[in-house]
Formats: sequence, C-alpha cells, structure tokens
Amino acid sequence: MRKIKIFFIAIAAVAMLPSCLDKEPQSAILEQEGMQTFNDAEQMLTGIYAMLKGSALYSGYLTLAPDIQADLVYAVEGNTNTYGSIWQWDIRPTTSEIEAVYASLYQVISNCNFFLERVDGVMERLSSDDELEALRQYKGEVYTIRALMYSELLKCYCKAYDPGTAREELGVVLRKGYSTPEPAVRASLYDSYAFVIEDLERAEALLDEDNDTYTSPFITKAVAHALHARVALNMQDWDAAIEYSSKVINHPNRAYTLSSANTIYSGTMTYFDYMWQYDLATEILWSVGFTTTSYGGALGQVFLNYNVDYTYTYPDYVPAQWVLDLYEAGDNRYNAFFATYTTGYDHSLSWPLLVKYYGNRDFISSSLIYHVSMPKPFRLAEQYLIRAEAYCRQQTPNFSQAAKDLSTLRAARFASGGSVSLSADNFLQTISDERVRELYMEGFRLNDLKRWGAMYNDGGGFKRTPQSHSLPEGSSLEVKADNPLFVWPIPQHEIEAPGSQVQPNESNR
Repeated sequence: MRKIKIFFIAIAAVAMLPSCLDKEPQSAILEQEGMQTFNDAEQMLTGIYAMLKGSALYSGYLTLAPDIQADLVYAVEGNTNTYGSIWQWDIRPTTSEIEAVYASLYQVISNCNFFLERVDGVMERLSSDDELEALRQYKGEVYTIRALMYSELLKCYCKAYDPGTAREELGVVLRKGYSTPEPAVRASLYDSYAFVIEDLERAEALLDEDNDTYTSPFITKAVAHALHARVALNMQDWDAAIEYSSKVINHPNRAYTLSSANTIYSGTMTYFDYMWQYDLATEILWSVGFTTTSYGGALGQVFLNYNVDYTYTYPDYVPAQWVLDLYEAGDNRYNAFFATYTTGYDHSLSWPLLVKYYGNRDFISSSLIYHVSMPKPFRLAEQYLIRAEAYCRQQTPNFSQAAKDLSTLRAARFASGGSVSLSADNFLQTISDERVRELYMEGFRLNDLKRWGAMYNDGGGFKRTPQSHSLPEGSSLEVKADNPLFVWPIPQHEIEAPGSQVQPNESNR
C-alpha cells in the first residue's frame, strides 16, 4: 500500500526562524486543505521520513556532535575546523550545530502533530479495510517518530533523569498539537519523559509485529520497543528496560540476529563488514533509507575527506589512542571500523582512521558518492547492551545474566572467545568499554557519560591527552562529570523569541 517515492519538505534555514517552536508551513499545501485523503496521508508520512534524512539529524550533527564533543576522537592539525567549537567545548546558545539539531527535531515534531491531528478525520471517510489498516500502521509510525524526536531533545538539551528529582528539573517544550496555540514553556523532566512513554504505548498498540523486518526503511513495532528500552534505561527504569529490550532480542518471529564478524559473507568480507559497507544487515532494526539521488549528510566526511583530491585522506578527526587500545586481539570490529592511512597533510600523519563510514559501496561505484552511509539509529547490538546494564543496575543485580548478554554480543564479534564476567566492582567500566567498542561514533558517548555522572571515573569525567599531530587547542581538555555543557544550551533565538517563556539551561549562562 505504501508508495515509496521521493518527497521533500522544505525546511527553512535556522537563521530565518523566529522560533523553532512557531508553527511554520512545511509544504506547499495550505493547512486547511492538507491531508484530506489516504493518498495525502501517505504523502505526508513520506515527507516526514524525508525530513529524517537531513544532515542536522542522523546523517550528521545529531549522530556525530555528541561523540566528537566527548573523548573518542582528536582534532588533527590543519583540519577544516568542522565541529571545532564542539570539540573544544566552546559551545554557546548560538552554535550552529546546536541550533540546527533543535530546529530540525521540532520541525519533524510539527509535521507529526499535523499528521496526527488530521489522520482520524481521513480514517472516518475511508471505506477500504486495507486503507484503514494501513493508516493505523502509519499512525503508529508517526507516534514512534514523535517519541523519538522528543527523546533526542531530552538527551541533548536536558539533564540526566533522576527519578527522585525529575519533577523539579526542566524538560522540553511539549508541542502536543498543531492547530491549538500552546505556551512556549518547558514541562518538567518527569512530564516530558511521561509524554514520550505515552506516545510509545500508543504506537505499540497500533503497530503489528508481523511487519517487523530487518533493515526496514520504515518504523516498525520492534523499533518502538527498542526506543522504549532506550528511554527506560535513561529513566533508570531497569525493569522496563529489560522488558522492552527482551521483546526485541527474543522476537517471536526471530526477525533479528546479530551480524557475525567472524562468518564470511563473500571473499574476505564478513556479515558485519557487509553491514557497514552496504548498509544491509539482519541486526539493523531501522535504517534511514538513502538512494544516490536522495540522501542526507556524509557521516564519514570529517574522518576521511578522501574526496578532496581522491588521492589522500585529510581527516578532521582521528580515533583516540585509548579507543584503539580497547579492541582486544581477535575482535573483528577493529578491522571493520579502522584502517591505517598516511594522510595528505604536510605532517604526513599515519594513523588508523575511521572507515566505518567510508560510504556505501554501491553509491561509490555507481555515482562516486563517498562517505555517505545510511544511518542506523537502532541496531540489535544496542539492545543487548541496554539489557546488560539494566540487569547490573537492578536493586538486586543479576550479573550472570548481564555477562551472558555481553558474551553473546562479543561472540558475534570475536574470531574466538570473548566471554566476560561481571561483578559490582567492574560492571560499569566493562559496559562502558563495550559500548565504546560497539557503538563508536554512533552518537551515544556524551549521553552515556552524562547518564552515569559521578558513577563513572569517580566523577572525574574524562581527560584528553595530546597524541601525534593533534590540534593543541582541546587536546589537553579535562571535563568533570558536573560540567554544565554535558547539557547543550537552548538556542538563543528560542529564549529571545517574542512571547517565549522558554527557560534557559545552566549552559546558556
């Protein structure tokens, strides 16, 4: 029933928006004339998916900025200064990446609200059972997308969730509708997370697990469950995190399996290699679908810049030595993620560079489009990591079950071995290390450090140590766990917009 076609919604430049929270027309269709028919609803949903391709979201800033800000990479002497202020922690309410992420998330939310406001009226006019069933599915997808967008806002622009203080902490501005005016005021952190859970529960009631399939370009019930598990982990709701991650891991239709890094797919390429080289794998729950004529940002650009002259690489950022040292002998993720190049800089730095995002090989061979990989916001591997951490942090920890989950994940990544054991003394560092190895540069690190707070490194946060030809500014940065910039500032134009009651973060000051 779904029509797969290219449909772009015009997104106004951030600088032109008086406020990202203002309702702005997102297409050429007048509001009063929009979404009257089933075809209109399909077109609207296709437009929402098109917005998710944007380089401010999963194919760019939202994925890369949090990890570049943390301790995973080093800026190289001579680089282009892309993400420079982020890496140096010189982050302000006017930082372009911070503004763009905020604006893009709320623009998607606005279109979701328009769809949800109109879809019931469309359904009332339909007589086709097939179309009604399709719209129920679409409605579930949109509830999940709205929940996902709010969860990203909470991750980036709010403090870590503490059940004891969440009612007193600032959450996000909740836009629940499209047409009805709503005050631009931040809800509590408790109410903000509650709204995300409500959306996910609505979605889960509408979505059918029979549609769950790997590498889906569309939201499915498994994606809703995976997001529910992620949000529950952030809320310190360990039981819910275990429950919902288990729904994905133990899927009744066995829809997903870990992609083996020790089983050959073709030649010397493993199934795990194939996932990163061709953006297709049995462990991808949802992939932001790209084509050679419709794609977003280039995730690999700042790590390679090979297409400057198609002869040398000119990376803006290289992996931190401590990250490279984390990979043990036999861990096949290393060769899938990193390859040593001599760069084209005058200093001729030779270093293991991130090739995880070298680019979809079909895009390269057919169209010379380098460094463009389809974002994979949800993978089965993350669900094992979520469940392992939740097992360890329950009131009565289950370290044996957590170790089983980590060992299962590692068995799919190691040539042999990989088993681990966990205890109260080592579980957090072990899980932290495994999350870095598995989720490197997928946008999780900054939030992990914020979420763990004083638990990690005794509150010491992290400290960078200069490495070969790293940029002096930022290479010796030391950031404590209580640094306010773990929470991004609210964009200044939101604070100053006419009629705005949006309260700033501590990092705004």
